[in-house]
Amino acid sequence: QVQFVESGGGLVQPGGSLRLSCAASGGISSIYTMAWYRQPPGKQREVVARVTGDGRTYYTNSVKGRFTISRDNAKNTMYLQMNSLKPEDTAVYYCNRYPAWATWGQGTQITVSS
Repeated sequence: QVQFVESGGGLVQPGGSLRLSCAASGGISSIYTMAWYRQPPGKQREVVARVTGDGRTYYTNSVKGRFTISRDNAKNTMYLQMNSLKPEDTAVYYCNRYPAWATWGQGTQITVSS
């Protein structure tokens, strides 16, 4: 069973940048579409961005032009480069397959605040 470990979160000022990493133990087949999700305080989890096995990317409107998703299939790793961060990006960020498997990692907290 694949287990995900997210890292790279933290406290950042508005306008700042962070890069998240997702390590998948057990391997991820390159045929799977993978995604970053986030759960803001008091809200449901949502898809932020996804990347297909051949590298096509899709973003939710609120992060287009600011976030970049990428993957390294050989390293079983996925990334999310986040620029121009806004307070509304504050959330716990998770990685998983798209659509998601039942088992989630612990996520990584992003707090955007001055």
